[in-house]
Amino acid sequence: MDRSSAIPPPPRPGLARRLWFIWSSRDALPRLPRWLLGSAAPVIAGATVLYVANGFLAGWRTAYEALLGITSPAEAEPQWCAWPLSLTGWALLPALIGGVVGYGVSGQIEAHRSQTLDAILAEIRGDTGRSGQDGGS
Repeated sequence: MDRSSAIPPPPRPGLARRLWFIWSSRDALPRLPRWLLGSAAPVIAGATVLYVANGFLAGWRTAYEALLGITSPAEAEPQWCAWPLSLTGWALLPALIGGVVGYGVSGQIEAHRSQTLDAILAEIRGDTGRSGQDGGS
């Protein structure tokens, strides 16, 4: 066969195509990473932008203390950017932490739901599969 009549291989996908493939395949991830990428990412990005803006405007220590509620945002200068950061630290960050913990707990519950009731009760009692023995009493 002549080399000039051979079909050339298709071009490699570009960066945009590869990123789109990675982004569209996020539904195959477990629940927690999917939630972090989908729902929590905009919140984390917003909190990061607020923190960096406050770091540049008011100082990094002041921004850190306002975010954690160590100092009042009324004591920071400028106050117009310290108040949103303080509210973020007070409301949004605990919600994110609660979401992560909630997904972790629900994962553990689902893992135990797949077991039969007899297996769970045997695990609670400390049975190791030895029927007919009552633990030495």
